[in-house]
Amino acid sequence: MIENFGIGIDIINVSRFQKQPYEKKSSFYRKLFSPSEIKYCLKFKDPYQRFAGKFALKEAVKKSIKEPITFLEIETYHKNSKPCIRLTDKYHKKYRLLCSISHDSGIALGIVISEKIN
Repeated sequence: MIENFGIGIDIINVSRFQKQPYEKKSSFYRKLFSPSEIKYCLKFKDPYQRFAGKFALKEAVKKSIKEPITFLEIETYHKNSKPCIRLTDKYHKKYRLLCSISHDSGIALGIVISEKIN
């Protein structure tokens, strides 16, 4: 029973993204984030806090499901102001995910609880 569940957590300093401005390093961001994730982050005054949070959440997914999955196979979005995760076809029928993101004092944290359903 418990082997069907996983937990992943990741914490990252927002400055790691601030040191790589999107305007100069867009190819770096396109390797990690979908076009809709990039668009979402860039609409904020400080997009790097959002990028860091989404990155931490993706890392937490990778730790939680313990399968080889790429950053672009994990998409984060918001529904009713709450963070959500969408996995690509290969994984979306295999897992249910709960997640949360937090930001404070230049730090972003992502946590994921997964349940393997297949």
